Amino acid sequence: MEPQWVINSAFALIGALGGYVLKSMHEALRDLQIADADLIAKVQAIEVLVAGQYVKRDDMDRLSVALFHKLDRIEQKIDGKMDKT
Repeated sequence: MEPQWVINSAFALIGALGGYVLKSMHEALRDLQIADADLIAKVQAIEVLVAGQYVKRDDMDRLSVALFHKLDRIEQKIDGKMDKT
């Protein structure tokens, strides 16, 4: 066997193994990119869902007015009870 043939065979084997490793890394990267795109779509859907579920300012204002009105009535009743004792 000639030494050149051994060297060429070694380079061919190393090249084939390197090509296989690069191909598998490329496939794994492509799979990760697809999974990432799916996750981005899911997060965007959640953001839209959450943004639509916030309490509107007018609703919150009406709720706070009604709540304070009830608290004022409770305070008046407590004051009335204290005056009787």
